[in-house]
Amino acid sequence: MRTNLELLWSHFAGLIRSFLLMILLAAMHGDLSMLGGNAKPNIVFFLVDDLGWNDLKCYGSPFYDTPNVDRLAREGVHFTDAYATCHVCSPSRASILTGKYPARLQLTDWLPGRREFPFQKLSNAAIKQALPLEEITLAETLKENGYRTGHFGKWHLGEEPYGPLAQGFDVRVPTDWNKGWPRSGYHSPFNMTGLEDEDGAYLTDVLTDEALKFIESSEEQPFFLYLSHFAVHDPIQGPSDLVEKYETKRSRLPADPEPFILEGNPDAELAFERSHLDQFMLQEPYKSQYRVLPDQTVKIKQRQDNPQFAAMVESMDESLGRVMAKLEELGLTDDTILFFTSDNGGMAAANFGRPNRVVSPDRLDGAYATSNHPLRGAKGWLYEGGIRVPLIIKWPGHVPFTEYKCHEPVIGVDFYPTILDMLGLSKNGNHFLDGISLVPYLAGKTTVDRDALYWHFPHYSNHGMQSPGGAIRKGAFKLLEYFENGSVQLFDLHNDPGEQNDLATQRPDVVKRLLSQLRDWRNETNVRMMPVNPNYDPSARISESR
Repeated sequence: MRTNLELLWSHFAGLIRSFLLMILLAAMHGDLSMLGGNAKPNIVFFLVDDLGWNDLKCYGSPFYDTPNVDRLAREGVHFTDAYATCHVCSPSRASILTGKYPARLQLTDWLPGRREFPFQKLSNAAIKQALPLEEITLAETLKENGYRTGHFGKWHLGEEPYGPLAQGFDVRVPTDWNKGWPRSGYHSPFNMTGLEDEDGAYLTDVLTDEALKFIESSEEQPFFLYLSHFAVHDPIQGPSDLVEKYETKRSRLPADPEPFILEGNPDAELAFERSHLDQFMLQEPYKSQYRVLPDQTVKIKQRQDNPQFAAMVESMDESLGRVMAKLEELGLTDDTILFFTSDNGGMAAANFGRPNRVVSPDRLDGAYATSNHPLRGAKGWLYEGGIRVPLIIKWPGHVPFTEYKCHEPVIGVDFYPTILDMLGLSKNGNHFLDGISLVPYLAGKTTVDRDALYWHFPHYSNHGMQSPGGAIRKGAFKLLEYFENGSVQLFDLHNDPGEQNDLATQRPDVVKRLLSQLRDWRNETNVRMMPVNPNYDPSARISESR
């Protein structure tokens, strides 16, 4: 028979076990109210523009220094296979705020969109020129649930009356600029209302100043800070002190006479194999020119060595460090969920929205921002370099691992349902969401109820001469379908993340299955397709044939 002391200890141990189980369940379900704590943690969404998948030290950058993002990756969950819903900005940002694919929103290109040219076989699909006001944004949902909401930086989802204040945000800075690029560059004067134009000021720093003021003024209310930097979008202009640092760093790199690779259009009537493109790079006019080259080929940067861009990346990293420091100073670190990601891949191909543009060899740093190597392609491309992005989520007290990497494919439509799940909120009425909650992944699970990821881009891109198209990723396989001539490519991303080995002819069974599924998704989503260009003139191509 047990003594009274033994019975007392058994009862006490049972209480401890029950409490620990309660903590575990609360962590798994994101329900802090079970513990009697703050049921409404703050949300910081730190969104970087045009930041490539490996533009961070923790993602393998050999050139950029990003100690604050690296620290965040150690403290949170580091996703290796995260994707933007589009390879250009406006559609991707619309998905983040609505939880819907751009195709469903009929907002599939950057605003206002690329102009038409006679050498295009198809006409660009029509797009909505703003995020519709009837969409229930993440900011609106959080505001309805007691959050103070603030938008700082880039909007690019429509001119007034479709700005941030009409989409659920209480505060927005700047107050008069809705476009997707800084009005006057990154160095003051900025000429945007709400930002102080002090001599020598740098835009990323000044936006961060305003975001920190928002955090300080929100201490008595849970807040949603949407810090949407213009950086590291062009114009490629870094702060002078950091530029000097990276100029020195570049001077120590080994010589590389041609840190570019040539890419063609796999849907063109004359499509080239990789070996042929490599041979062309050794010849004129390819070797010396930086423009849209013969047969719809363009150069893609393969080495990170741009001091201006590197300085922009480190300045962005300093911004994140300041936000994290402010949360610590105010005792809010443990009560704040932090998301860090990008809206699309890095600009490793120059912007040829003006197709006859020629980049002078002495001005490459102003046209080619970064390298996405070992990924293929760049911003504006459906290859991994255009759509795979960094993603780190820190959820204090709810991730049972340290330095945890998640290798499951996730995408921008997932943020909305994830945040709802974290806060124990239900979606508003009949509001449809394409995404899924990532909470199970944060807890270490690898089996989630999702079949595939999808992309639809019925437009011509400014960043290369590939045909418009769509894509599907299912498991290890990724299929790309091009719209001009119906070409397809198939890659095994587990064994070939650089998409160098096209398996389309070797695996016709997989091509047939994925192509059918992609087309079924387009039908279900009621996407807009591209009509034939009535003014098509193949002789109007801007570069001569070989």
